[in-house]
Amino acid sequence: MNKILRFLLFACLVCAVAAAGCEKGPAGEPAETEPAKNADSAEQPVVLYVLTNRIDLIENGVFQSYADRFAQDHPSVTVRFEGIQNYASDIMVRLSTQNLGDVLLLPNNIKNEALPDYFEPLDDRLFEHIRFADFKAFSGKRYGIATGSSTSGIVYNKKAFAAAGIKKVPVTLDEFYAACERLKQAGIVPIYLNYGAQWPLMSWGEDLVSYMTGDPGYLNEMANTDEPWTVDGAWGQAISIVKTLIDRGYVEKQLLTNQWETSKTELAGGRAAMYLMGNWVINQIVAAGAESGDIGFFPFPYDNSDKRYAPISPDWFVGVSKFSGNKVLAEQWVSFFVHESGYVDDSGFLPVDVNKQPELPQFQQFLSFNSEFLERRAPSDRLLEISAAAQIAFWSGDYIQDWIAAPDLLAIFDQYNERWKEARTITES
Repeated sequence: MNKILRFLLFACLVCAVAAAGCEKGPAGEPAETEPAKNADSAEQPVVLYVLTNRIDLIENGVFQSYADRFAQDHPSVTVRFEGIQNYASDIMVRLSTQNLGDVLLLPNNIKNEALPDYFEPLDDRLFEHIRFADFKAFSGKRYGIATGSSTSGIVYNKKAFAAAGIKKVPVTLDEFYAACERLKQAGIVPIYLNYGAQWPLMSWGEDLVSYMTGDPGYLNEMANTDEPWTVDGAWGQAISIVKTLIDRGYVEKQLLTNQWETSKTELAGGRAAMYLMGNWVINQIVAAGAESGDIGFFPFPYDNSDKRYAPISPDWFVGVSKFSGNKVLAEQWVSFFVHESGYVDDSGFLPVDVNKQPELPQFQQFLSFNSEFLERRAPSDRLLEISAAAQIAFWSGDYIQDWIAAPDLLAIFDQYNERWKEARTITES
């Protein structure tokens, strides 16, 4: 099967998934862009406030270039970007204060029925030929549009592999561990967990269990049991892999420190070899100094079987704050950002427009391994209701930190199962 046909099959598979999300880098101050003013314009000056997790794109000027282009058609508009470091958790606090700016990324941990309380419905015309169109919808109205899509796998430095004498990409878990050992012996950090940054751990949690089982609805099915976490189940398998990597010294030192930005530089320079992450990180590694041709991408071999699954997921969804005083302009920014800005390619995402093909060259390597793609499912309201009552913040990475650090995985799972059982009982009454 040639690459074009494989991609067409991939495009047909994609429809609606749960995002997992990803924060980028240290916190930064709000960045203001000042487009040139048109003296002849009768429009009143307007400031649009845009909240984002992409601090890196604020700092390197990419968002500035978007704002400058937007200003060509809206010369009276000033765009101010606010980068939020721990977006998944911090934005939940901002919801309670209604301090949401004009445009923001929709939180992953609120039920769709709550979207009208915080967001403005978007025009249906924005969603023509767009994947995941109904992912953030309620009562026939859509409140968020996907900013990109991705799959997850091992992003690696080919020069680091060569320096360690690794001649072929590992396709089983045993081969993966063997590759890690060769990298360690060569003085190269085999794989960065980014434990200290916290949010990247969702790659080893919600993300991994959603596809390694071959069941894209695995997370939602947790709502139907009092004991979703078992050592011999998918969660146990995933966390046990991480614990093995730590026990064998295959991960970064100083685990408690947030080394997200450092890790990209280390991987770009070949001093570290791998991430388990979405394809979106590839362009960030290139921006950190790597040559694009030196960075590869292959499916994560999470077991020793011949069958391999991989997810297709939307990234964050963007929408307009219900509390914005400039809703029309805010929606125009959303349309520009998704359809015209070039953000998908700049960020190394796969297109959300079904009529476009991915430009990321590493994706072609990923396709060559013939994994079966699974459409990630939107989290059910029931799942989110129980998790909120149990105070378990999915997609944040914080509770996965607890599990990795726990000396007894069974004991920590029992504690979380008890919280889950109690939350199910409370929410059913």
